[in-house]
Amino acid sequence: MINTTGDWVERFFGLSRLSDDLKARLTRGSKLVDFPKGATVFGPDISPENMLFLLDGTIRVQQVSGGGREIVLYRIQAGESCVLTTACLLAFENYAAEGIAETPVRTAAVPRGLFDDLVAGSKEFRNFVFAAFSKRITDLFLVIDEVAFQRMDIRLAQRLMELAQGQASVATTHQQLSAELGTAREVVSRQLQEFQRRGWIALRRGAVDILNPAALTDLIA
Repeated sequence: MINTTGDWVERFFGLSRLSDDLKARLTRGSKLVDFPKGATVFGPDISPENMLFLLDGTIRVQQVSGGGREIVLYRIQAGESCVLTTACLLAFENYAAEGIAETPVRTAAVPRGLFDDLVAGSKEFRNFVFAAFSKRITDLFLVIDEVAFQRMDIRLAQRLMELAQGQASVATTHQQLSAELGTAREVVSRQLQEFQRRGWIALRRGAVDILNPAALTDLIA
């Protein structure tokens, strides 16, 4: 579903500080675009036509290798813009990754022409764009650091605890965890089996039961 909107700008701190004239240009020139859960919001080798601002839901941005392996780069939450789209718009390049709607998603889409005009003519809008870009680049460096240098058992334990959020079970698969951690499914499976051997977890189809959260927390520490 696509329709016009008049108030989404106020939901973004940097944009809400723009002049009334610039806010009006954004609201007049933008549209709301809805995506169902599981939809591909953008994909590799596609040129972005709009700058996307996420109003509701979560988008998972991931890269898929030629062999089919996935790695999750980051997630876009409500109130954030898509920094990959920003980079592609600024560089006039196609997407090199894909964005998948993890929940029903609503975005505000600002056309490329309007985005270019505002970046060139508005210091406030430009500051908003590059502040978001800088933060996400920092996040990506953290991902690289984790994949390259941190122990897999610690990263896996940390991710399980993050997904559990205090609950006794995590609905996930070995493949999903391997994509989150940027490693092979076989590596994750071996480490999960080791955790199970120690009595810290129990493995079920499509789920991991957390039996000893204290042990996982101690490993992370």
